[in-house]
Amino acid sequence: MTSEALRSRPFHQVDVFSDQPYRGNPLAVVVDAEGLSSEKMQHFANWTNLSETTFLLPPTHPLADYKVRIFTGSEEFPFAGHPTLGSAHTWLQAGGVPKTDGVLVQECGAGLVRLKHDAGRLAFAAPPLTRFGPVEDDIKARLAAALRLPQDELLDISWLVNGPTWIGVLLSSAEQVLAIDPDLVAMGEFKVGVIGPHQPGSPVDFEVRTFIPGDAMVEDPVTGSFNAGAAQWLIGSGRAPQEYVAAQGTVLGRAGRVHIKAEDGEIWVGGVSATCIEGTVRL
Repeated sequence: MTSEALRSRPFHQVDVFSDQPYRGNPLAVVVDAEGLSSEKMQHFANWTNLSETTFLLPPTHPLADYKVRIFTGSEEFPFAGHPTLGSAHTWLQAGGVPKTDGVLVQECGAGLVRLKHDAGRLAFAAPPLTRFGPVEDDIKARLAAALRLPQDELLDISWLVNGPTWIGVLLSSAEQVLAIDPDLVAMGEFKVGVIGPHQPGSPVDFEVRTFIPGDAMVEDPVTGSFNAGAAQWLIGSGRAPQEYVAAQGTVLGRAGRVHIKAEDGEIWVGGVSATCIEGTVRL
Protein backbone atom coordinates (compact mmCIF):
# COMPACT_ATOMS: atom_id res chain seq x y z
CA MET A 1 0.00 0.00 0.00
CA THR A 2 1.91 3.05 -1.25
CA SER A 3 1.46 6.57 0.01
CA GLU A 4 0.06 7.61 -3.40
CA ALA A 5 -2.85 5.19 -2.88
CA LEU A 6 -3.85 6.69 0.46
CA ARG A 7 -6.63 9.21 1.02
CA SER A 8 -8.22 10.74 4.08
CA ARG A 9 -11.40 9.03 5.27
CA PRO A 10 -13.65 9.95 8.22
CA PHE A 11 -12.87 7.77 11.24
CA HIS A 12 -14.60 7.30 14.59
CA GLN A 13 -13.79 5.24 17.65
CA VAL A 14 -16.97 4.43 19.50
CA ASP A 15 -17.63 3.01 22.96
CA VAL A 16 -20.58 0.58 22.86
CA PHE A 17 -22.86 -0.89 25.53
CA SER A 18 -22.10 1.54 28.37
CA ASP A 19 -23.43 4.90 29.48
CA GLN A 20 -20.08 5.50 31.19
CA PRO A 21 -17.51 6.63 28.58
CA TYR A 22 -14.53 4.31 28.14
CA ARG A 23 -16.19 1.52 30.15
CA GLY A 24 -17.92 -0.35 27.32
CA ASN A 25 -16.48 -2.14 24.28
CA PRO A 26 -14.53 0.05 21.81
CA LEU A 27 -15.09 -0.14 18.07
CA ALA A 28 -13.14 1.47 15.22
CA VAL A 29 -15.30 2.66 12.31
CA VAL A 30 -14.07 3.82 8.89
CA VAL A 31 -17.03 5.86 7.69
CA ASP A 32 -16.26 5.91 3.94
CA ALA A 33 -14.65 2.63 2.89
CA GLU A 34 -15.37 2.75 -0.85
CA GLY A 35 -12.44 1.51 -2.91
CA LEU A 36 -10.77 -0.43 -0.12
CA SER A 37 -9.94 -4.05 -0.83
CA SER A 38 -10.67 -6.81 1.66
CA GLU A 39 -6.92 -7.15 2.14
CA LYS A 40 -6.56 -3.47 3.10
CA MET A 41 -9.53 -3.69 5.47
CA GLN A 42 -8.08 -6.73 7.19
CA HIS A 43 -4.64 -5.10 7.44
CA PHE A 44 -6.10 -1.98 9.04
CA ALA A 45 -8.29 -3.99 11.43
CA ASN A 46 -5.22 -5.87 12.57
CA TRP A 47 -3.40 -2.56 13.11
CA THR A 48 -6.15 -0.98 15.26
CA ASN A 49 -5.65 -3.86 17.73
CA LEU A 50 -9.33 -3.72 18.78
CA SER A 51 -11.67 -6.69 18.91
CA GLU A 52 -13.48 -5.39 15.79
CA THR A 53 -13.14 -2.69 13.16
CA THR A 54 -15.97 -1.90 10.75
CA PHE A 55 -16.09 -0.32 7.31
CA LEU A 56 -19.20 1.53 6.10
CA LEU A 57 -20.18 1.25 2.44
CA PRO A 58 -23.16 2.10 0.22
CA PRO A 59 -25.79 -0.66 0.34
CA THR A 60 -26.15 -3.22 -2.44
CA HIS A 61 -29.59 -4.43 -1.25
CA PRO A 62 -32.51 -2.13 -2.14
CA LEU A 63 -33.97 -2.27 1.37
CA ALA A 64 -30.72 -1.49 3.21
CA ASP A 65 -29.63 1.96 4.40
CA TYR A 66 -25.93 1.12 4.45
CA LYS A 67 -23.59 -1.86 4.25
CA VAL A 68 -21.04 -2.80 6.89
CA ARG A 69 -18.09 -5.16 6.80
CA ILE A 70 -16.87 -6.38 10.18
CA PHE A 71 -13.28 -7.47 10.79
CA THR A 72 -11.43 -8.77 13.80
CA GLY A 73 -7.64 -8.63 13.78
CA SER A 74 -7.52 -11.90 11.85
CA GLU A 75 -10.84 -12.56 10.06
CA GLU A 76 -14.09 -11.11 8.73
CA PHE A 77 -17.33 -11.76 10.65
CA PRO A 78 -20.74 -11.97 8.94
CA PHE A 79 -22.37 -10.41 12.00
CA ALA A 80 -21.44 -9.15 15.46
CA GLY A 81 -23.45 -7.23 18.03
CA HIS A 82 -21.37 -4.33 19.32
CA PRO A 83 -20.10 -3.56 15.76
CA THR A 84 -23.73 -3.42 14.61
CA LEU A 85 -24.76 -0.88 17.24
CA GLY A 86 -21.55 1.15 16.96
CA SER A 87 -21.71 1.24 13.15
CA ALA A 88 -25.36 2.32 13.17
CA HIS A 89 -24.58 5.04 15.72
CA THR A 90 -21.70 6.29 13.56
CA TRP A 91 -23.69 6.16 10.30
CA LEU A 92 -26.43 8.30 11.86
CA GLN A 93 -23.92 10.69 13.42
CA ALA A 94 -22.25 11.11 10.01
CA GLY A 95 -25.55 12.34 8.58
CA GLY A 96 -27.19 9.11 7.41
CA VAL A 97 -30.97 9.27 7.00
CA PRO A 98 -32.91 5.97 7.04
CA LYS A 99 -35.17 5.18 4.12
CA THR A 100 -37.97 4.34 6.57
CA ASP A 101 -38.63 6.63 9.50
CA GLY A 102 -37.91 4.92 12.81
CA VAL A 103 -36.22 1.86 11.32
CA LEU A 104 -32.59 1.44 10.25
CA VAL A 105 -31.62 -1.48 8.00
CA GLN A 106 -28.03 -2.69 8.00
CA GLU A 107 -26.67 -4.95 5.28
CA CYS A 108 -23.91 -7.30 6.43
CA GLY A 109 -22.56 -10.77 5.72
CA ALA A 110 -25.44 -12.37 7.63
CA GLY A 111 -28.06 -10.50 5.57
CA LEU A 112 -30.25 -7.60 6.63
CA VAL A 113 -30.38 -6.55 10.29
CA ARG A 114 -33.05 -4.11 11.49
CA LEU A 115 -32.37 -1.52 14.19
CA LYS A 116 -34.56 0.96 16.02
CA HIS A 117 -34.40 3.53 18.80
CA ASP A 118 -35.66 2.22 22.12
CA ALA A 119 -35.62 4.33 25.32
CA GLY A 120 -32.79 6.49 24.00
CA ARG A 121 -30.71 3.50 22.88
CA LEU A 122 -30.26 1.80 19.55
CA ALA A 123 -31.36 -1.82 19.50
CA PHE A 124 -31.00 -4.51 16.85
CA ALA A 125 -33.33 -7.40 16.08
CA ALA A 126 -31.47 -10.58 17.01
CA PRO A 127 -30.73 -12.63 13.90
CA PRO A 128 -32.09 -16.18 13.91
CA LEU A 129 -29.97 -18.93 15.40
CA THR A 130 -28.61 -21.11 12.62
CA ARG A 131 -27.53 -23.77 15.12
CA PHE A 132 -29.20 -24.30 18.45
CA GLY A 133 -29.35 -27.29 20.74
CA PRO A 134 -27.45 -29.57 23.11
CA VAL A 135 -23.67 -29.67 23.09
CA GLU A 136 -21.94 -33.01 22.68
CA ASP A 137 -20.95 -34.76 25.92
CA ASP A 138 -17.23 -34.68 25.21
CA ILE A 139 -17.31 -30.92 24.57
CA LYS A 140 -19.39 -30.36 27.72
CA ALA A 141 -16.82 -32.27 29.78
CA ARG A 142 -13.98 -30.31 28.19
CA LEU A 143 -15.63 -26.94 28.89
CA ALA A 144 -16.45 -27.87 32.49
CA ALA A 145 -12.78 -28.65 33.00
CA ALA A 146 -11.77 -25.38 31.27
CA LEU A 147 -14.12 -23.43 33.56
CA ARG A 148 -12.73 -25.40 36.53
CA LEU A 149 -16.26 -26.39 37.57
CA PRO A 150 -17.90 -29.74 38.29
CA GLN A 151 -19.90 -30.78 35.25
CA ASP A 152 -23.16 -30.89 37.24
CA GLU A 153 -22.80 -27.16 38.01
CA LEU A 154 -23.32 -26.38 34.33
CA LEU A 155 -27.12 -26.15 34.54
CA ASP A 156 -27.47 -26.08 30.77
CA ILE A 157 -25.15 -25.78 27.79
CA SER A 158 -26.20 -25.06 24.21
CA TRP A 159 -24.93 -24.16 20.78
CA LEU A 160 -25.91 -20.55 19.99
CA VAL A 161 -24.79 -19.81 16.43
CA ASN A 162 -25.92 -16.52 14.84
CA GLY A 163 -22.86 -15.69 12.75
CA PRO A 164 -20.28 -16.30 15.48
CA THR A 165 -20.28 -19.90 16.74
CA TRP A 166 -21.09 -19.53 20.44
CA ILE A 167 -21.56 -22.13 23.12
CA GLY A 168 -23.70 -20.84 25.98
CA VAL A 169 -23.23 -22.06 29.54
CA LEU A 170 -25.85 -21.36 32.20
CA LEU A 171 -24.72 -21.24 35.84
CA SER A 172 -26.85 -20.89 38.96
CA SER A 173 -25.80 -17.37 39.97
CA ALA A 174 -24.05 -14.19 38.93
CA GLU A 175 -21.61 -14.69 41.81
CA GLN A 176 -20.56 -18.02 40.32
CA VAL A 177 -20.04 -16.37 36.92
CA LEU A 178 -17.87 -13.64 38.44
CA ALA A 179 -15.80 -16.16 40.42
CA ILE A 180 -14.77 -18.21 37.37
CA ASP A 181 -10.99 -18.50 36.95
CA PRO A 182 -10.94 -20.29 33.59
CA ASP A 183 -8.17 -22.26 31.95
CA LEU A 184 -8.25 -20.29 28.69
CA VAL A 185 -5.82 -22.61 26.94
CA ALA A 186 -8.07 -25.58 27.66
CA MET A 187 -11.02 -23.85 25.94
CA GLY A 188 -9.14 -24.24 22.68
CA GLU A 189 -11.09 -23.19 19.60
CA PHE A 190 -14.47 -22.67 21.29
CA LYS A 191 -16.23 -19.32 21.72
CA VAL A 192 -17.81 -19.65 25.17
CA GLY A 193 -20.33 -17.41 26.90
CA VAL A 194 -21.26 -17.91 30.54
CA ILE A 195 -24.39 -16.39 32.10
CA GLY A 196 -25.98 -16.51 35.55
CA PRO A 197 -28.80 -14.63 37.32
CA HIS A 198 -28.36 -11.90 39.91
CA GLN A 199 -30.42 -11.94 43.09
CA PRO A 200 -33.94 -10.42 42.83
CA GLY A 201 -33.84 -6.70 43.48
CA SER A 202 -30.40 -6.23 41.95
CA PRO A 203 -29.99 -3.33 39.49
CA VAL A 204 -29.19 -5.84 36.73
CA ASP A 205 -30.72 -9.25 36.10
CA PHE A 206 -27.87 -11.38 34.71
CA GLU A 207 -24.08 -11.40 34.68
CA VAL A 208 -22.27 -12.44 31.48
CA ARG A 209 -18.69 -13.31 30.62
CA THR A 210 -17.48 -14.38 27.17
CA PHE A 211 -14.21 -15.94 26.03
CA ILE A 212 -13.03 -15.73 22.42
CA PRO A 213 -10.20 -17.73 20.78
CA GLY A 214 -7.64 -16.13 18.51
CA ASP A 215 -3.89 -15.82 18.65
CA ALA A 216 -4.61 -16.07 22.38
CA MET A 217 -7.92 -16.70 24.15
CA VAL A 218 -9.24 -13.42 25.53
CA GLU A 219 -12.21 -12.28 27.59
CA ASP A 220 -14.43 -9.86 25.67
CA PRO A 221 -15.66 -6.72 27.48
CA VAL A 222 -19.25 -6.76 26.12
CA THR A 223 -20.62 -9.09 23.45
CA GLY A 224 -23.84 -8.33 21.56
CA SER A 225 -23.96 -11.50 19.48
CA PHE A 226 -23.69 -13.81 22.50
CA ASN A 227 -26.28 -11.82 24.46
CA ALA A 228 -28.61 -12.02 21.46
CA GLY A 229 -28.30 -15.80 21.32
CA ALA A 230 -28.53 -16.19 25.09
CA ALA A 231 -31.73 -14.14 25.16
CA GLN A 232 -33.37 -16.37 22.55
CA TRP A 233 -32.27 -19.44 24.52
CA LEU A 234 -33.27 -18.30 28.01
CA ILE A 235 -36.45 -16.39 27.20
CA GLY A 236 -37.56 -19.22 24.93
CA SER A 237 -37.09 -21.76 27.74
CA GLY A 238 -38.77 -19.56 30.37
CA ARG A 239 -35.61 -18.99 32.41
CA ALA A 240 -35.45 -15.25 31.71
CA PRO A 241 -38.19 -12.61 31.70
CA GLN A 242 -39.40 -10.92 28.54
CA GLU A 243 -37.30 -7.87 29.37
CA TYR A 244 -34.03 -7.76 31.32
CA VAL A 245 -30.61 -6.13 31.64
CA ALA A 246 -27.36 -8.09 31.53
CA ALA A 247 -24.09 -6.77 32.96
CA GLN A 248 -20.81 -7.70 31.30
CA GLY A 249 -17.17 -6.72 31.67
CA THR A 250 -17.32 -6.38 35.45
CA VAL A 251 -14.13 -8.36 36.11
CA LEU A 252 -12.34 -6.28 33.45
CA GLY A 253 -13.25 -2.97 35.08
CA ARG A 254 -15.91 -2.23 32.46
CA ALA A 255 -19.58 -1.33 32.99
CA GLY A 256 -21.29 -2.99 30.07
CA ARG A 257 -25.09 -3.03 30.07
CA VAL A 258 -27.05 -5.00 27.48
CA HIS A 259 -30.79 -4.29 27.35
CA ILE A 260 -32.93 -7.20 26.16
CA LYS A 261 -36.60 -7.02 25.19
CA ALA A 262 -38.88 -9.65 23.63
CA GLU A 263 -41.50 -7.90 21.56
CA ASP A 264 -43.91 -9.20 18.91
CA GLY A 265 -42.03 -12.46 18.54
CA GLU A 266 -38.60 -10.85 18.21
CA ILE A 267 -35.68 -10.31 20.56
CA TRP A 268 -34.23 -6.79 20.56
CA VAL A 269 -30.71 -6.18 21.87
CA GLY A 270 -29.96 -2.60 22.86
CA GLY A 271 -27.20 -0.50 24.33
CA VAL A 272 -25.80 3.01 24.56
CA SER A 273 -23.05 4.08 22.14
CA ALA A 274 -20.82 7.14 22.48
CA THR A 275 -18.23 8.55 20.08
CA CYS A 276 -14.93 8.95 21.93
CA ILE A 277 -12.53 9.72 19.05
CA GLU A 278 -13.43 11.50 15.80
CA GLY A 279 -11.16 12.52 12.94
CA THR A 280 -9.68 11.12 9.75
CA VAL A 281 -7.53 8.14 8.85
CA ARG A 282 -5.37 7.79 5.74
CA LEU A 283 -6.25 4.59 3.91
